[in-house]
Amino acid sequence: MYKLGKILIGSKNQAKIKEIKEGLFEIKNFGVEIFDLNDFDISEEPEENGQTIKENSLIKAKFYFEKTKIPTISDDSAFIIPYLNGEPGVKSRRWLGYDASDEELIEYTLFKMKDVKGEERVGYLVCNICFYDGFNNNVIFVEEKIKGYIAEKPSERRIPEYPFRSLFIVDGLNKYYDELTEEEHRSFNHRLRALEKLILELKKYFNKI
Repeated sequence: MYKLGKILIGSKNQAKIKEIKEGLFEIKNFGVEIFDLNDFDISEEPEENGQTIKENSLIKAKFYFEKTKIPTISDDSAFIIPYLNGEPGVKSRRWLGYDASDEELIEYTLFKMKDVKGEERVGYLVCNICFYDGFNNNVIFVEEKIKGYIAEKPSERRIPEYPFRSLFIVDGLNKYYDELTEEEHRSFNHRLRALEKLILELKKYFNKI
C-alpha cells in the first residue's frame, strides 16, 4: 500500500483545523502525519479570486503545496441564502466589502433578513474540500451541504470564526448548529460528511499509487 507520509491542512483557522483533523482521524491508519499552516512560517496567502468555492479550494491547495511540497487539503465554504439571491455566497467573510468580524456578520445577516418570514428564511451551509498532490498532479474534490433556517436572533453560544452557525437552525432538528451534541455534530456537520467522502476517495488513490 502507498504510504503518503504527510498531509498538510491548508488553513490557519483553528476551528476549521480542529474539525478537519477530527474528520481525518481514520487516515492516520495509512501512516500519514498531519500538519497545518501553524507548523510553518508562511506569511503569504493565496488570492482567493475563484468564482466558486470549488475554485477557491483548489487555489489554496495548490498554493500551499508549492510552499511546502506536501500534498495539501484545503477547503472553502459558503453561506447561501436563496432569498438574498445566494448571498453572501463564496465571499461570506467579506460580505460587507472587507474582512468583517464575527459579530459584524451576525448583525448584518439579521439586518438583511429582518422582514423575512417562514420558508423564505431557508439557508445552506456548503463546504468544498480539495486534495492536491502536486507530485502526481492529482486533484480530488468533495462537497457537502446542510439545510437550515436563519434564526431571528443569534444563539447565546459563539464558536469563533464560525459566525453564521450562531444563526443557523438545522433542518429536522430545530436546534442551532453550534448547539448540537457531539453525536448530532458527527451526523450533521457538512465538513465532516465531506471528509468522509474524501477518505473513501483517498483510500482508492493510495491503492493506485
